[in-house]
Amino acid sequence: MATDQAHIAKMFNDIAPTYDKLNHILSLNVDKSWRRKAVRLVKKALSGVERPIVLDVACGTADSTVQLAKSLDHKRIHAIDISKKMLEIGREKVEKLKYEERMKISFTESSAENIVFHDNVFDAVFVAFGVRNFSDRMKGLSEILRVLKPGGSLFVLELSEPQNSIVRWFYNLYFRNILPLIGKRVSGHSEAYRYLQQTVEKFPMPDEFIAMLQSCGYVDVKHKALSCGLCRVYQAKK
Repeated sequence: MATDQAHIAKMFNDIAPTYDKLNHILSLNVDKSWRRKAVRLVKKALSGVERPIVLDVACGTADSTVQLAKSLDHKRIHAIDISKKMLEIGREKVEKLKYEERMKISFTESSAENIVFHDNVFDAVFVAFGVRNFSDRMKGLSEILRVLKPGGSLFVLELSEPQNSIVRWFYNLYFRNILPLIGKRVSGHSEAYRYLQQTVEKFPMPDEFIAMLQSCGYVDVKHKALSCGLCRVYQAKK
């Protein structure tokens, strides 16, 4: 689903103050568990790498960035996002961390489609709930491949439609009818949460997304379903 970058940035700037609160309400805090599981995979992949460098793409308000900093030792973490307001909130969170955790992290305003780093810089790239917001998905994934070191790993955590028909019926009822109402009440911005519902519905199915990653040049692509397929974590290598 292609959307203008400026429009996406404005929308996330508008909802930034209530973004964390609403996400935790809407997911019943399960999003925290999903992040922890994905970060454990990152930690495992980097276990043999000395002082690796990690990029958190579409970092939002830095929930994943903070989790990476707390979980990974002796690592440098760069976090990028297209939304200035999201980055401001992320920086405030990081200021509350321990000194040794704060010093691991740096923030840069950047889109995924035009990453501001050189080629072959990062040992791992992490994207939590961000790929569906790329204005050009193939370009964003190709840019991530460019900045990964040879042998480096990409981790994508994304919401998805469950494949079980009963779970999917309740899921669709919630996302299409209830989520926009809660989003409007908490944030005053119903458009953003209708957009969320649309991006999740239009996100490629697992086989299609795996094929997309492979067509960009990734290898060893695999995925794991979380919470009956409400979320999936994809892993691929350069």
